[in-house]
Amino acid sequence: MIQVKQFTFNEFQENTYVVYDETNECIIVDPGCHHHAEQKMLTDFIDDNNLKPVKLINTHCHIDHVLGNNFVANKYNLELYFHKDELKTYSETGRWAQLFGLIMEEIPEKKIFINEGDQIHFGHSVFDIFFTPGHSVASLSFYNKEQKICISGDVLFLESIGRTDLPGGNFETLINSIKQKLFTLADDVAVYSGHGYPTTIGHEKKFNPYLNG
Repeated sequence: MIQVKQFTFNEFQENTYVVYDETNECIIVDPGCHHHAEQKMLTDFIDDNNLKPVKLINTHCHIDHVLGNNFVANKYNLELYFHKDELKTYSETGRWAQLFGLIMEEIPEKKIFINEGDQIHFGHSVFDIFFTPGHSVASLSFYNKEQKICISGDVLFLESIGRTDLPGGNFETLINSIKQKLFTLADDVAVYSGHGYPTTIGHEKKFNPYLNG
C-alpha cells in the first residue's frame, strides 16, 4: 500500500514528497530541501522508516522544486527523472537564485527524460505519467490508479491553479491540461500539490473558481 509523506521546505513553502510502499522502496518527488535542517528532516524520515530511495523525480523544474536535487542525487546515488523540455527552465534557475539570494547548484549529471506514456515503478507500485503543461512548459503529473493518488506539482491546487505568468506559462494551456487530463480521473482521486494542502478531483470540479465555470 502506498504511503505519501509531505514535507514543506524552503522560502517558497514548496511541498516535497516521499512516496513509498510495503517494500520500503521510495521515490522522492520535487526535493525542495535547501537548508541543512531541511535536508536532515528528509533523511531522518527515510532512515527512521528504513526506506530505500530508488528514484528522484521533478514534476517541473522551477527553482523551488529543484533546490534539493543535488543533495538527494548525491546522498542516494540517484538519477533525476524529468521531462526533457524542462531543461531550459532548469538552466534559468541560477538567475532566479540570485534574485532571492539563494545558492543554485548545477543540474545533476545523471538524468533520465520521461514523458506521457512512460511509467514510474518502485517496489510493488506504479505511477502513470500525464503531460500537463501550462504552469511550466513541460510539467508532468503522476497518477496511481490502484490507490487513486495524483501528484500534480504546480498544475492543480486546493481551489486554485498554478500561476501562468512565469516563462513557459500559459493560462489556456494549463486549463486544458487540467480538464483534459486530470479531470478525466475519478472524483475520489487524492491530489497532492506542489504547495498547500491535498485535495480531490471531485472537490476541484465543484469548488475551484478557475475550473467550474
